[in-house]
Amino acid sequence: MPRALIVIDMQIDFCPGGALAVAGGDGIVGPINALMADFDAVVLTQDWHPADHASFAANHPGADPFSLVQMPYGPQVLWPAHCVIGTKGADFHPGLDRDRADLVIRKGFRPGIDSYSAFFENDHATPTGLAGYLRDRGLSDLTFVGLAHDFCVAWSAIDAAKLGFTATVIESATRAIDLDGSRDRARADMAAAGVRLE
Repeated sequence: MPRALIVIDMQIDFCPGGALAVAGGDGIVGPINALMADFDAVVLTQDWHPADHASFAANHPGADPFSLVQMPYGPQVLWPAHCVIGTKGADFHPGLDRDRADLVIRKGFRPGIDSYSAFFENDHATPTGLAGYLRDRGLSDLTFVGLAHDFCVAWSAIDAAKLGFTATVIESATRAIDLDGSRDRARADMAAAGVRLE
């Protein structure tokens, strides 16, 4: 069965020193690069936000980063501004082997809606086009790595399973934000959706 490695958001802003740093995020670059040779295709996702993005706490006067608000599409964590289009923080980690990538999917570029999943915006309805690309190439066995385990990696893997793909997360090649127990919730949600955790 043709296999694809889906590398989620390995960007400067999610690594130590970045605007929304995930502890140890840069430590998985080498393992991810080493995995690439084992797959028939590699897809990179890239958070790609306009400066006025609705998920940024700075765009909600008086709101604190990491607080929760209700959006038309459901609850939304308000994040520090990160991965703003055209900034250094939005670039891939310089150590990541980008030359191996068959496709780069940019997400979160619509100002009014966030996009954790590689497959859908957070309304769970607006597709990114990734599912069609994978199906057109006959890639049905997907493995997910990258940042962050409990948000974009988990949402992507869960959506993949719901869409009928075989979905695996290699936990040693992910790192979590772990916001108020979000890592444990994500692991339970992934297991319930049929995602294999390795």
